[in-house]
Amino acid sequence: MSPSIEEVVLAEPRGFCAGVDRAIEIVERALAKFGAPIYVRHEIVHNTYVVDDLKAKGAIFIEDLADVPPGATLVFSAHGVSQAVRREAKERGFSIFDATCPLVTKVHVEVAKLHREGYEFIMIGHKGHPEVEGTMGQLSEGIHLVEDVADVADVQVRQTEKLAVVTQTTLSVDDAAEILAAVKRRFPLVREQKQQDICYATQNRQDAVKLLAPKVDILIVVGSPTSSNSNRLRELAERLGTEAYMVDGPSDLKPQWFEGKRQVGLTAGASAPNILVEQVIERLRALGAVSVRHMPGVVETIEFPLPKGLKLG
Repeated sequence: MSPSIEEVVLAEPRGFCAGVDRAIEIVERALAKFGAPIYVRHEIVHNTYVVDDLKAKGAIFIEDLADVPPGATLVFSAHGVSQAVRREAKERGFSIFDATCPLVTKVHVEVAKLHREGYEFIMIGHKGHPEVEGTMGQLSEGIHLVEDVADVADVQVRQTEKLAVVTQTTLSVDDAAEILAAVKRRFPLVREQKQQDICYATQNRQDAVKLLAPKVDILIVVGSPTSSNSNRLRELAERLGTEAYMVDGPSDLKPQWFEGKRQVGLTAGASAPNILVEQVIERLRALGAVSVRHMPGVVETIEFPLPKGLKLG
């Protein structure tokens, strides 16, 4: 059976968020102003295309600050860094530009403030993710990671009167709510943030998939394997009963996925550039897609300011 695609339906919103836009622009402006190489701690955002493009322009991505020569320009990735990394970078004398997403910085600021007031923390997030390492690394102790409901039962805190919960910004909204409910059952006095930590872009893209997935036969998510928010979109569609695949680009699409599929949904994680979406659409047209339709959705207008010292001209 050959693909029988009639229509591609595009989720709205999809693709780059304000924090990703800002992070990429910081690296590009640093390259334009100071010249190559510009060193970046960790992938600036979790997307292969973006990282390869910046490498070609002169960015060098490192994990260990010992790999950065003295006096070099260093950019912290959008995911944020620990206090230990900040101290080491300062001690090594780098010229530093911080591309941490302002919504991640907001979590860091809240952790520091409440820590001064004597709070301990439970963090809901994925172990090993750079954002989680950065947030937990704001403190030397007193912050406990839970990845799922089962982990909540194992948390050992020193006291329960001053306990706060924070969240990785790119989690599944539904999963985070389920884990938070378990935290509140075990620790009824736990302090929640006034505004949830999961970012607006993660929420909006998941809401769009909730609307789109039941209306299509298959959903394609454009995003790299390391992208947390992209993975959550694929998982969400599958949970809603829709066959879903995540692709880094058009070459990952397999014709057999589309056999007997008339309606194809298409979205992209917050770190995936629109050029990849366009390339995937072209590949779907080559597989027989007749039309492309935009689903109505939230229009995002948020912009974040750049750090001082990066104005051009």
